[in-house]
Amino acid sequence: MPTYKAPLRDIKFLINELLDAPAELAKMPYYAENETADGALMEQVLDEAARFVEGELVPLNAVGDQQGCVRHDDGEVTTPDGFKAAYDKYRKAGWTALDADPNYGGQGMPHLVSNVLVELLNSANVAWSMYPGLSHGAYSALHAVGSDELKDLYLPKIVSGEWTGTMCLTEPHAGTDLGIIRTKAKDNGDGTYAVSGTKIFISAGEHDMADNIVHLVLARLEGSPEGTKGISLFLVPKYLPTPEGKVGERNGVVCGSLEHKMGINGNATALLNFDGATGFLVGEINKGMNHMFIMMNAARLGTGLQGLGLGEVAYQNALAYAKDRLQMRHNPRMSPSENADPIIVHPDVRRMLLTGKAYTEAGRAMAMWLALSIDTEHHHPDEAARQEAGDLVALLTPIAKAFMTDNGFNIAVQSQQIFGGHGYIREWGMEQFVRDARIGQIYEGTNGIQALDLLGRKVLMDGGKKLQKLAGMLQEFVDENESDEHIGEYVTALGKASQQLGSITMVVGQKAMSGEGGADEVNAAAVDYLRFFGHVVYGYLWARMAKVAQAKIDAGQDKDGFYLGKVQTARFYFTKLFPEIKALAATIKAGNEPLAVDNRMFGLERELVTA
Repeated sequence: MPTYKAPLRDIKFLINELLDAPAELAKMPYYAENETADGALMEQVLDEAARFVEGELVPLNAVGDQQGCVRHDDGEVTTPDGFKAAYDKYRKAGWTALDADPNYGGQGMPHLVSNVLVELLNSANVAWSMYPGLSHGAYSALHAVGSDELKDLYLPKIVSGEWTGTMCLTEPHAGTDLGIIRTKAKDNGDGTYAVSGTKIFISAGEHDMADNIVHLVLARLEGSPEGTKGISLFLVPKYLPTPEGKVGERNGVVCGSLEHKMGINGNATALLNFDGATGFLVGEINKGMNHMFIMMNAARLGTGLQGLGLGEVAYQNALAYAKDRLQMRHNPRMSPSENADPIIVHPDVRRMLLTGKAYTEAGRAMAMWLALSIDTEHHHPDEAARQEAGDLVALLTPIAKAFMTDNGFNIAVQSQQIFGGHGYIREWGMEQFVRDARIGQIYEGTNGIQALDLLGRKVLMDGGKKLQKLAGMLQEFVDENESDEHIGEYVTALGKASQQLGSITMVVGQKAMSGEGGADEVNAAAVDYLRFFGHVVYGYLWARMAKVAQAKIDAGQDKDGFYLGKVQTARFYFTKLFPEIKALAATIKAGNEPLAVDNRMFGLERELVTA
């Protein structure tokens, strides 16, 4: 059975030493007044979070995978053994309210802290963590654009965890292309709407863990325009609440089936049928896509944390196995009294372990940097600081989702490889990590869609303004540190990569504006462009971490070797992983031409027709 220990040492290093988060948060009156910016308090909360996930959720991970969820004839769903009891403890301990608005019963903790909690939950039990995780996306959208009446009735229940939430976007014929959804809404004339249609792949769509489930549903109101311009967002509860906030009569939404999946079996992935279900408009009519992105951006960051969390737990178990498993001899011998050495001495095993460590620790740094930026965007008193932070979050969100889940899956696969044949056997748990990690690259917008979002919308659509701001930040760091005797080599490589990213962006942008076929040029470059960009961000963070760690070593403050580990992992990253950008640059510049093959290669008889 796999094990997990929350990486608190690394988390506290990032909070206190890399980001100086307590000082940054203290600049924001929201946290200062709520007294939640205190570093000691944050550490206490995270220590308790670690105890909860290690003690309550880790033992349920394999149980959830093996049992799955059960749908009954009446459409009700039972979750795996222990899931509901763990959720009750989680809710009663106040974890669902951690970073929520105190006006609705929240604790007002920084997003930075809740971000760490999400990572720990995903490492411990990713399927279980999706039940409260989906609620947070629903909370965010309702809090941002819901009417006061809806917020007063629903948010206290969601914040307390008594009710959970979902996002209902996808339909059998409409995944990414939401403009063709068929779910309809009819105005009842009394402030309510009758919502009818079918939604699929709804995570946590039906379960027995909470008293009510609040579905946020995309639908087209009768008479609205076709396409994405005619979509509205509706709140459709499983049970209609009474004016006092009690659970009332059953609404017209039923789970028609549960999906049988490759992984995350402990989470109920439901097909939901809405049959004239009573719904309530959230935000403005025909602004559903805008409101939906509030949920989607939260979900995309959460999905990136799934990749991070699964990469961390897979790495931890591979490391433990590599230290114990004796296979073959090494010169010099590590275990002279044994007939073989532990496999951790072999260079290829170390390569796989260091890859996991390098990507995981950089991913954690990026996630926490973005979380602190979200806190700044929402609560900093200076408007310019809020705008800068918001631009950074918008630019890097698709990278957080795609780069972190791609790396998380690859870490899980390489960690399984370290186990050899045992990694393919269920009892060791590694094959579950591989299966669970795979979905992160697919849902909440496939990683190909994230790449298109990054290059097409976040970079090219605004003429590269957000990218230029980031490039300026990186150049300032390069100018300050390129002569540093310890990290100067890394900083120089980072500076060249950042400049190359700018030049590649210009090349792709010029092709995009070349007329017919321009969109295909963006599409052809996007996935490799995102990965190149991800390496630049990770390179920046590794250079910063190495600088902080080296200063601690120079000051004689590295008794346990933690900072030495940072410095050596930074060297591994820059020499073994960062050079991937050279190949990516070549494939990006190759453009769409190698993909423009004769359609007969794919068995297509017709050529494409320009609309």
